[in-house]
Parts: sequence; structure tokens; C-alpha cells
Amino acid sequence: MDGSVTVITNPTVSVRVTSTVSSFEVNRRFNRGITIAEFKSKLELIVGTPAACMDLDLFSTSDKFLQKLDNNEALLGSYHVDDDCRIHVTDRSGAKSGEFTDLSKVEKFEISDDAYEKRADSIRSFKKNMKLGRFNEENRAKQEEALAKKEEEEKAAAEAIAVGNRCKVEVPGQPTKIGTVMFVGTVDFKPGHWIGVKYDEPLGKHDGSVNGKRYFQCEPKYGAFVKPLSVTVGDFPEEDYGLDEM
Repeated sequence: MDGSVTVITNPTVSVRVTSTVSSFEVNRRFNRGITIAEFKSKLELIVGTPAACMDLDLFSTSDKFLQKLDNNEALLGSYHVDDDCRIHVTDRSGAKSGEFTDLSKVEKFEISDDAYEKRADSIRSFKKNMKLGRFNEENRAKQEEALAKKEEEEKAAAEAIAVGNRCKVEVPGQPTKIGTVMFVGTVDFKPGHWIGVKYDEPLGKHDGSVNGKRYFQCEPKYGAFVKPLSVTVGDFPEEDYGLDEM
């Protein structure tokens, strides 16, 4: 061995990029073999500043200023650029911070509903022509029919339930609950018929009142409203939890 030492330098470097036109910091990897002019062209795609309007400052990994990258012909690798260093882009074009990210400053195209209705190249026009969504009269009629049928079923089920009935509540995705019917009818917070139930255990959501209006009385977390089709009335005695056992 001749005792010589070979230094191997990574051909690429990962740096943090910041700019005067954005509050964001991004991480990118670049080839050390590109010139500063080529480097600026790549940064233009990241920060939006024209390459000709850039001033570049190099900061250490601890954000201490090191030097300016002001020689467009020099290679990026000729500067002391290490992984996790920060390169700050100063925009000399007059752009202000947030100009490219503040959407409130973007001029918006607005059109009246009548004018939009007359356009043949709109999404609404496409849906009409293809009979999609609410423009599919046949499908819409079927949905309305199914909804009306379910409402009739809910109403009929509600009429067969009386306040004071013991009941079992079975809601898909939830455990079966036992309780007492405390309310039957319509409510202010949702359409349709509802059954107010006081559960035997604190498995409910409220104390019988919703949005400041009281429908029935029970302890907090014992009350709930469920759809009539989820309620089965019958002889469901309260569970004996063995509190009297020795």
C-alpha cells in the first residue's frame, strides 16, 4: 500500500429551500455537478421566482449564514454545500411573501345560475344529457318511491308503539339495548317519526332533551331517539345485575 487517502464525495446533496415569496420550506436533492445557473432554473420550478431574478444565500445546517452563491458559472459542488444546509432564494422581481399561496388574492370567475344553465359545455349540461344524478328522472322517481314507502313503514311501526312499552333497540353496528319507551312522534331536530327511549344502562346520548327542547325525562346518558323500525316492543324485564347478592 502507498499510504494515499482517497476522499469520496457524494455526487448529490440534499438541501432545504426557502424563499422570500413563500413561508414554506421544502427539501430537495440536487446534483453537485450542475452550475449555479442550472441550479437556479431548477429552483424556479420550486419557488416560482424567475431564475434571472434570484439571489441565493447559503446557510449551514444550524441556519448560520455562510456565503452567497453568486457565480452562475461555478458548480454547485464548488461551494460548501452539505446535506441539510439551507439555501434561501431572494426574489428581486417584486413578488411579495404569500403572493403565490394566498388564494384570497386570486381573481375568481363568477357566473349567474341562469347563464350557467344555458351553457352547453358545463357539468350540469353533461349530467342532463347523460341523465345522471338528479337529472335521471326514472332513477329519481324510484328513490322518491322507496323513500315514501319507508316513511309509511316508519309511521305504521310508530303507531304500534306506545309510551311505557318495554322495548329492545337494534341499530346496525351497535349493541342491542333494552329500555322503556318514553316518547312517540315527530321532533324538531329531524324529519319523520321517532321513538324516545330511556335505556336501562347509560348507553344513550342525552337526558331526554335535544337542542334545548325536552321531549321526556331521564338521567343523563340514558336517553336516545331511534327510528321506529329499530324498536321491538315486548316483555323485556330489566337486567338483574346481582346487586342484592352476597
